[in-house]
Amino acid sequence: MKINKFILFATFAFLLSCSKKENSKIEPLQGAEINRQIKVILNETGQFNWSTANETLLYSAVMRGDSILTIGYGNAASSSLKSAENIAAKDEVLAIVAIDGNNRLNSKKSNPLNSAPDFVIYDDGVLNYVDVKISEIKTITELRKNKNVRYLNPSGYRFLIYETQLKSDSGCDFTPAAVDAADYTLATPNCYVSWTYNKHNIPAAWAYSTGEGVTVGLIDTGISPEQSMLGSNFNTGYSSGRTLTKYGTYVDSFWPWTTQTDGVDDKCGHGTSMAATIAGPRNSAFLPVGVAYNCNLISYRGTSDVLLDGYHEQNGVAQALVELANNTSVKIISMSIGHIFDIDKIADAIRYAYAKNKLIIAAGGTSTTFTNWVGVIFPARMDETVAVTGIIDAPGYTTCAVCHKGAQIDFTVIMEHSYNDSHHSVCLGYYNGSKTYVGGSSVATSTTAGIAALIWARHPSWTREQVLSKMQQSASAYPNKTDDFGYGSIDALAAVQ
Repeated sequence: MKINKFILFATFAFLLSCSKKENSKIEPLQGAEINRQIKVILNETGQFNWSTANETLLYSAVMRGDSILTIGYGNAASSSLKSAENIAAKDEVLAIVAIDGNNRLNSKKSNPLNSAPDFVIYDDGVLNYVDVKISEIKTITELRKNKNVRYLNPSGYRFLIYETQLKSDSGCDFTPAAVDAADYTLATPNCYVSWTYNKHNIPAAWAYSTGEGVTVGLIDTGISPEQSMLGSNFNTGYSSGRTLTKYGTYVDSFWPWTTQTDGVDDKCGHGTSMAATIAGPRNSAFLPVGVAYNCNLISYRGTSDVLLDGYHEQNGVAQALVELANNTSVKIISMSIGHIFDIDKIADAIRYAYAKNKLIIAAGGTSTTFTNWVGVIFPARMDETVAVTGIIDAPGYTTCAVCHKGAQIDFTVIMEHSYNDSHHSVCLGYYNGSKTYVGGSSVATSTTAGIAALIWARHPSWTREQVLSKMQQSASAYPNKTDDFGYGSIDALAAVQ
């Protein structure tokens, strides 16, 4: 006899509700206090994950974040992510959530066997996490007791709205720059080469590799529709026979259940600069060229800005990672974005992409005010990523004024003059025919992604580990690894010879 799964689910929820003790109601902490406690932990340990937060702090962040709780369930390392075991784990977790406050199963669905509870905002089809609405702290208490729960995150919580001074120094900017003639050289067929490229022997490496045949995935704020060099003129000059593909996974909406994305176009400027640095064409229009000017590029507008602070930004980036992971043509994923604390659904997606043999390069962090002492930000501090930071053009290793450093850094990129902290790497601007400066660990990351593409194009049969090993062997500190700057700056010529 077949047993109705819906009845089992409801029965389990009822029995669980009978066994639970009522917790007294508590008033959620104010946002400023939540942030203060987060910063205390950051100051003490250098990083913050919600697994270390007490229940009051976690509950308060959920309540101040549209009551959205992300639950990672089951076995993330399972070879079959949606195995019967993991699906059963999700059902058990949802049964706990079902008895929270006014949560009820959605009875309006015609087929209850295939319908989701009405408190489920999003149920990921690949990774083992689900976003739900809760209202009571006792739900968090019960979930933390359950063996099937891997993590709990308040993914609707916005840290930035309570921080009036925090901003990213390499964030949104559309303004073209009057680029100093000393900050570039001219190369055939009349393109500009950023002064920073010569510090890494990138122009000399072009005699051996231009990135041809390698596909780089970029997760950022999209690409400007007004920059033809990253559009209709992507194949121009010495750049030919390659592809540029644009996707959008970011949803620009206040409502968490909205799924309509706002397209592929950059509305920030940051993604355009990163795309230009990686893959800008070797043009004849007296405009800056990218590091791997013959590579293919897949751009995802996964976020509205560089700090992944909010529900739709986190979902957009996680989705982009999964899609790039499943794209067999992609070798490298570049992420000049992040947050000062861990986002576990994105961590799941990074591990998923890593298991698909992607080389994931992430920014070590660029910020002002208190966050510089945080160290390497998420996801660059993950073992599955290659972390990069920016340094000034001077002997030894000195970070740019707003760049982060730390033990998790793998490589550095020279991207700022020692005598002028506003003159960084030169790249295409947001508007057609324009150019600009771009700095921080953001451009360090995209530059490194371009160098990785040069190496992989030179050795197309190599594995990710072989490419990474060559990057290390060609870096300035190798065979040693420094405390805060990894293996140092890569010599691109040595890496492709």
